[in-house]
Amino acid sequence: MVKISKTLAMRTLDAMKIAYTIHTYPEDIRDAVLVAQAIEAPADRVFKTLVVLSDVPSSRPMLVMLPACASLDERAFAREIGLKSVHMAPHTQAELLTGLKVGGISALALLNRRFAMYIDDSAHNNPTIYVSAGQRGIDVQLQTADLLRITQCELLRASSTDKK
Repeated sequence: MVKISKTLAMRTLDAMKIAYTIHTYPEDIRDAVLVAQAIEAPADRVFKTLVVLSDVPSSRPMLVMLPACASLDERAFAREIGLKSVHMAPHTQAELLTGLKVGGISALALLNRRFAMYIDDSAHNNPTIYVSAGQRGIDVQLQTADLLRITQCELLRASSTDKK
């Protein structure tokens, strides 16, 4: 059995005495639907974290958590948060802003950073969800209520129709 080093997200959960389960998968998998398959979890319970930006210079970068099987509806999301438009950060910019590699970006690892955090309201459909542990190849499963409480993210409809 391979020993896994604790990530910042896991250390944060430990410090807050929040129960979680670790799920590993090959690090070269970056598509959230494939992650769900690899860890044998329903794609609507595995949430990916996207870095989203606004054209408003004074606005904070945003982390948007969506089910693996969904896509961000940028126009609808912008309307929900009162902006004219938003766009996904290119991979290199997302990595520079977060300090994490795409495929391992985690709201749990970025709690004390300047990100506005949002989660698709479908999170409420499940008592537990899976999110990145802040490193490619590792997800954590935790109570949805715990994730919402820790991140203080805003619930809203952020996704468009499921990927086919």
